[in-house]
Amino acid sequence: MDQEKLDQMRSTLNKLEDIKNSQESIIDKINHVITDLFQHPDKDLEKAMEKAHQKASDNVDAIRESMEDYEMRINKLENQ
Repeated sequence: MDQEKLDQMRSTLNKLEDIKNSQESIIDKINHVITDLFQHPDKDLEKAMEKAHQKASDNVDAIRESMEDYEMRINKLENQ
Protein backbone atom coordinates (compact mmCIF):
# COMPACT_ATOMS: atom_id res chain seq x y z
CA MET A 1 0.00 0.00 0.00
CA ASP A 2 1.34 3.41 -1.00
CA GLN A 3 0.53 5.82 1.82
CA GLU A 4 1.12 8.88 -0.34
CA LYS A 5 -1.41 7.64 -2.90
CA LEU A 6 -3.96 6.88 -0.18
CA ASP A 7 -3.50 10.34 1.32
CA GLN A 8 -4.01 11.92 -2.10
CA MET A 9 -7.13 9.82 -2.67
CA ARG A 10 -8.55 10.79 0.73
CA SER A 11 -7.87 14.44 -0.11
CA THR A 12 -9.76 14.02 -3.38
CA LEU A 13 -12.63 12.35 -1.54
CA ASN A 14 -12.80 15.34 0.84
CA LYS A 15 -12.96 17.68 -2.15
CA LEU A 16 -15.79 15.64 -3.62
CA GLU A 17 -17.63 15.93 -0.29
CA ASP A 18 -17.17 19.71 -0.41
CA ILE A 19 -18.55 19.81 -3.96
CA LYS A 20 -21.56 17.72 -2.91
CA ASN A 21 -22.19 20.01 0.06
CA SER A 22 -21.99 23.07 -2.19
CA GLN A 23 -24.52 21.57 -4.58
CA GLU A 24 -26.84 20.79 -1.66
CA SER A 25 -26.49 24.40 -0.52
CA ILE A 26 -27.42 25.57 -4.02
CA ILE A 27 -30.51 23.35 -3.90
CA ASP A 28 -31.48 24.94 -0.58
CA LYS A 29 -31.08 28.44 -2.02
CA ILE A 30 -33.09 27.53 -5.11
CA ASN A 31 -35.83 26.20 -2.82
CA HIS A 32 -35.90 29.57 -1.03
CA VAL A 33 -36.38 31.36 -4.36
CA ILE A 34 -39.12 28.91 -5.34
CA THR A 35 -40.84 29.53 -2.00
CA ASP A 36 -40.58 33.30 -2.52
CA LEU A 37 -42.24 32.85 -5.91
CA PHE A 38 -45.40 31.61 -4.17
CA GLN A 39 -45.92 35.18 -2.91
CA HIS A 40 -44.60 36.92 -6.03
CA PRO A 41 -45.30 34.57 -8.96
CA ASP A 42 -43.15 34.63 -12.05
CA LYS A 43 -43.73 31.64 -14.30
CA ASP A 44 -40.53 32.11 -16.32
CA LEU A 45 -38.38 32.33 -13.21
CA GLU A 46 -40.22 29.40 -11.67
CA LYS A 47 -39.46 27.23 -14.71
CA ALA A 48 -35.82 28.30 -14.64
CA MET A 49 -35.53 27.48 -10.94
CA GLU A 50 -37.16 24.08 -11.44
CA LYS A 51 -34.61 23.28 -14.17
CA ALA A 52 -31.75 24.52 -11.99
CA HIS A 53 -33.06 22.46 -9.07
CA GLN A 54 -33.16 19.33 -11.22
CA LYS A 55 -29.64 19.90 -12.55
CA ALA A 56 -28.25 20.49 -9.05
CA SER A 57 -30.06 17.37 -7.79
CA ASP A 58 -28.62 15.36 -10.66
CA ASN A 59 -25.16 16.70 -9.78
CA VAL A 60 -25.56 15.65 -6.15
CA ASP A 61 -26.59 12.16 -7.25
CA ALA A 62 -23.66 11.86 -9.67
CA ILE A 63 -21.16 13.11 -7.11
CA ARG A 64 -22.56 10.82 -4.40
CA GLU A 65 -22.25 7.81 -6.71
CA SER A 66 -18.70 8.80 -7.64
CA MET A 67 -17.81 9.21 -3.98
CA GLU A 68 -19.15 5.79 -3.11
CA ASP A 69 -17.17 4.15 -5.91
CA TYR A 70 -14.02 6.09 -5.04
CA GLU A 71 -14.36 5.28 -1.36
CA MET A 72 -14.64 1.57 -2.19
CA ARG A 73 -11.42 1.86 -4.19
CA ILE A 74 -9.72 3.55 -1.23
CA ASN A 75 -10.95 0.83 1.13
CA LYS A 76 -9.74 -1.86 -1.24
CA LEU A 77 -6.27 -0.30 -1.38
CA GLU A 78 -6.16 0.06 2.41
CA ASN A 79 -6.96 -3.61 2.86
CA GLN A 80 -4.26 -4.87 0.52
